[in-house]
Amino acid sequence: MTQPKILCLNGPNLNMLGVREPELYGRTTLADIEAAVRAKAGPLGMEIDFRQSNYEGELVTWIQQAHGDIAGVIINPGAYTHTSIAIADALRILTVPIIELHFNNSYRYADRQFRHLSHVRPVATGVIFGFGAAGYLNAIEAMNNILKPPFGKA
Repeated sequence: MTQPKILCLNGPNLNMLGVREPELYGRTTLADIEAAVRAKAGPLGMEIDFRQSNYEGELVTWIQQAHGDIAGVIINPGAYTHTSIAIADALRILTVPIIELHFNNSYRYADRQFRHLSHVRPVATGVIFGFGAAGYLNAIEAMNNILKPPFGKA
């Protein structure tokens, strides 16, 4: 039996984790998160394809290329959450579980109302936000529960 492949996509500015607004996002880098995701996913029998891009079109292309090749998607679209209908449309092509992921609970920030809109959320199977970098590990666990018994398919 082959391992289910999970596509973990990260949008713009996430390559600057650890540097950008550490009071909001912490000091953990994207490389730290990738290592933790792989360490969590390996024993669960999952293969991880972990990617980051600052370019909307590149994210759309990766989603399209993943069609038929993956068991699930974990996506932190960054600012494209609020602006990219193209990413949402690309995700609609897929027939696998999709988890939308964010570091912060955007509803806590009254001065950031624009961050309450998500074009990805209507396409997502579920959403994880507000747990910082640990949200990625929560997403791996959630994906495992969706894909494997007793909750998911065998």
